[in-house]
Amino acid sequence: MCSIQATGRPTAAAPRRPSVVAGPHASGGQAGEPVPRDARAVDDDVPGAVARELRDLLAGRLAECRGLDPVFAGDIADRVDRFTRRGGRRIRARMLWWSLRACGGGDTAQVRVALRTAAALELIQTCALVHDDLMDRAPTRRGAPALHADVAGQYTGTVPEAAAHRLGTSAAMLAGDLALAWADDALTGVLRDPALPDGTAHRLAGVWRGLRTEMVAGQYLDVHGQATSAHSMARSMRAAYLKSALYTVERPLELGAVLAGADAATAGTLRRAGRSAGLAFQLRDDLDDLFADPRVTGKPSGGDVREGKPSYPLAVARALATGAGDRTALGVLRYAVGRADLTDGELADVREVVRTTGALELVETRIARLTEQCLHHLHEPVLAPGAAARLRGLLSEITGCRAQVPEPAGRPPATAPAATATEAGR
Repeated sequence: MCSIQATGRPTAAAPRRPSVVAGPHASGGQAGEPVPRDARAVDDDVPGAVARELRDLLAGRLAECRGLDPVFAGDIADRVDRFTRRGGRRIRARMLWWSLRACGGGDTAQVRVALRTAAALELIQTCALVHDDLMDRAPTRRGAPALHADVAGQYTGTVPEAAAHRLGTSAAMLAGDLALAWADDALTGVLRDPALPDGTAHRLAGVWRGLRTEMVAGQYLDVHGQATSAHSMARSMRAAYLKSALYTVERPLELGAVLAGADAATAGTLRRAGRSAGLAFQLRDDLDDLFADPRVTGKPSGGDVREGKPSYPLAVARALATGAGDRTALGVLRYAVGRADLTDGELADVREVVRTTGALELVETRIARLTEQCLHHLHEPVLAPGAAARLRGLLSEITGCRAQVPEPAGRPPATAPAATATEAGR
């Protein structure tokens, strides 16, 4: 972890917020409490406002499913509802909201469509995580059983073990599909909202279409790298760009800018900031998989190593060990990466290789540099100062780097660093 001062150099580590947070009932998701329509009320608790939007949106969907079949509703629809409403850090929804506010948005109509679009983002995230856990064979998510494991556990003892496992697998596939369908339904409602200015629906649909396809492309590069052992640094960064930089940060920021009616130049500024922060976010996630406490992340440590994922820290460690002729380090990586039965001691050996080769320091430095680039982009004077500061704080939070950059009087200096082609994923 790192901290960014005005110089952009990493300083003492700043504590990161846990990935697992209380569910919607702890942040304004109580039954009957209205969804806020005043922008300042949403500012005070964005996750809570999105939770209440999801509550209202999903209530109707659940009623429809229960009318179709109680088994389907109980096994699939209810789980999609619980998973989505329990939520994580609501990163994408918060990105969208503070982008909208930084672009000057916040009238009643914009609040309404922004919260519904944020709810759609949370549902598409449910699809991504449920499918991701299935492909990774991950047993837990957010400190609870992953959906496929939960369904399999429900039927273990009443059907043969192999059948329970297949049912869990199939249920997770269908649950992800259902979440994606509900996300599209929610976004379709936004596109049909008569309050949208001319041209906004077209722009919004284009961003949404890109986001969905990029998410799938990034996930495929991830599993393709596992299967083919494509572990180069360039390949790892490309997957990170598609899977996290675009889907998690850049596109949600663009959605907020479009809903606020921002011009193309302002939206482009936010996209560039999101690209840098999104890459830093994925690199931080890669490090957390190796080094963070599972009680904080909500999932087992070392999952990327055991699954043989082409994570950037492992690619860097391999490249540095190769350059140094470090056969011992290379031997540890060859043995450990992709080994499902890796012991805690063997995982500790991988951590040591990442440290001793210099990969950990290099990745932390890259995260700090990307965060600095992001913060410089957000010093554009066209952005609303207070909301831009909140957005800078959020982007710093997800990268694990504390922002300590003063508010500028005008545009950032011309010498502000720009993202390299590799870091931009292009």
